[in-house]
Amino acid sequence: METLSHFGIHFTISLCIWCVVVCSAAALASGSSYLVDDSGGLGPRFDGIGGISGGGATSRLLVSYPDPERSQILDYLFSPNFGAALHILKVEMGGDAESGIGTEPSHMHSPDDENYQRGYEWWLMKEAKKRNPNIKLYALPWGWPGWVGNYTNSPYTDIKQAIGYVMKWLQGAKTVHGLTIDYLGIWNERAYNKDYIKQLRQTLDSSGMMGTQIVAADGGAYGGQAISKDILDDKDLAKAVEILGFHYPGTYVTKYTTETRKTLWSSEDYSTKNDNIGAGCLARILNRNYVNGNITSTISWNLIASYYGSLPYDRCGLMTAREPWSGNYAVEGPIWVTAHTTQFTLPGWKYYLRGSGAGHLDQGGSYVSLTDGKNFTIIIETMTRDHSKCIRPFLPPYTVKTQTASFTLKGMFASVKSLNVFYSKPGYGGNSSVYFMKKSPVQVVNGQFNLTLDPDEIYTLTTQAVGMKGKYPDPPQTKPFPTMYTDNFDEYPIYSEASYFTDQAGCFEIRDSGNISHNLVMQQVATSFPVNWCIDAHHPISVIGNHTWRNVSFSIDVHVLPSSGAILALRVNAGGCGAAGSEGIYFWLGGSGKYNVTTDMEGRDVVKSGTAPMIGHTWSTVQLTVIGREAKGSVNGVEVFDWVNIPTVLPHHGWIAIGTPDYSAAQFDNYAIHSAS
Repeated sequence: METLSHFGIHFTISLCIWCVVVCSAAALASGSSYLVDDSGGLGPRFDGIGGISGGGATSRLLVSYPDPERSQILDYLFSPNFGAALHILKVEMGGDAESGIGTEPSHMHSPDDENYQRGYEWWLMKEAKKRNPNIKLYALPWGWPGWVGNYTNSPYTDIKQAIGYVMKWLQGAKTVHGLTIDYLGIWNERAYNKDYIKQLRQTLDSSGMMGTQIVAADGGAYGGQAISKDILDDKDLAKAVEILGFHYPGTYVTKYTTETRKTLWSSEDYSTKNDNIGAGCLARILNRNYVNGNITSTISWNLIASYYGSLPYDRCGLMTAREPWSGNYAVEGPIWVTAHTTQFTLPGWKYYLRGSGAGHLDQGGSYVSLTDGKNFTIIIETMTRDHSKCIRPFLPPYTVKTQTASFTLKGMFASVKSLNVFYSKPGYGGNSSVYFMKKSPVQVVNGQFNLTLDPDEIYTLTTQAVGMKGKYPDPPQTKPFPTMYTDNFDEYPIYSEASYFTDQAGCFEIRDSGNISHNLVMQQVATSFPVNWCIDAHHPISVIGNHTWRNVSFSIDVHVLPSSGAILALRVNAGGCGAAGSEGIYFWLGGSGKYNVTTDMEGRDVVKSGTAPMIGHTWSTVQLTVIGREAKGSVNGVEVFDWVNIPTVLPHHGWIAIGTPDYSAAQFDNYAIHSAS
């Protein structure tokens, strides 16, 4: 018995000791160690984080904001150590073509036309440069005026002509606005032409623009396989292209791309609603584009959601500013997620090599480290799959668990004693969000520090004593578009756009009417159907107002050629690349006095037609009213049509629109919304 008892006691003690050892080992196993070491050299150059203005008139309403709100918005986007502090601004080189949400004006509507005051991208680039003189500028065509390529719907039909068109824009940027374009794309998400790229490089060099680098081909990640193969097979093409730019790569590239040994960019990414999931999407790809794909720059589409919310891709910007009439705007989570990188790094810094300062966390998430040789920054993210899905591409399942991460610093920063910390945790499931909160420094002992990381967190740890969550007083309260609104267009600069109008086909600019009674007017100036990016409407049109409006009465003065005419429309239900297929109530008024009423933008479904007063070569006031199921149209106070019992299958609400039946000049003045609901 004594022996048995002795053995029992011994067994119990041994079991307890075993338990302590095993449990301690298990506890240690829940944490992982990561080496951050530059002793073996550094990785590729970090090229910066950016945003895209364009790809569909995405900044259209921003220019109409009043100050100080407009200046505040620009500070959140561009001012260093305040908000997003962007390193790169990518803009659309307007081509009078629908590019997703609207059209942007070309600098050359026709071969003998040239003007560098049109649109708002010049203004936006200069405002960005005011705030950050070191910001890099990147330009890219989405569409082209129809004459480029001799009306064949391809700019490559006449390569010399297409290059001349692009060079004019670059030269205008420099000579008129003092802007040097650092990066130049080919044709957004459309076919590239090897001869075009090579001749473009030659022309840039011979024109003294050797510093403007070509990014190609601004297409899908796996579409990039084609140009990667071409670069591997064509030495002259390889010399012409400095950067391979991919769209929505899902943080990975192909083996052919890797073999080119070119600088790799995600030159369009994100494209996701700027809620907390959008913030998570951006946090994940900003790190993992480098960790998984060796991608050294990520540029978000879009810079700012400054367009009507009912247009496609509502709130797919880093922040939202879609009410210039109220001044309201919203600083969204993606601004602060971007700041985790941009406020503590600069283009020209170097990434640490993957495996020696960048990589995946064992329990999910990723980390990257960067340095300029004097300063040091680590960005860590633990975004879960369901809280970080981007709109594209598909994100495979994975898991993230709470974990303890131990980091060991070796090399240049082994003697660092502490690191400043900024922290974010987007809120999900009713939990509050924390964005860009400064926390107590992390103490580094003998080159080591530990962090307990929960799912859906973002950390920046840095040697720099910078970083600020910029803050202005709350903007004005949100308000709907005014239900009574007038504009005589006399207070705008020539060649600008009228406030709140968003072109969906063609191009409407402020011009001198040549008539003392009308002074400045809004004129349709695009001269031909464009080389389009998506399906353009064959009739220039511009929308305004509230997409939810059902009952509206508005009027406008028009001046057209006898051979052309004007379009007034209500309850227009679609814009962007869907504008050509939009429905509504369309009043087509010919200069010769003929009219049609149709239910579609293409003018095919005619429900009424007849004769109206002739409006060609004279100013006339045209009015359109739709209330309930009745529509009325008049010219100079004379009723032209009265349509009762509008079919219930037609849109019940939508925008106001004005337009022209073809790509001819037409002038508009004294716009007035009399009532809307």
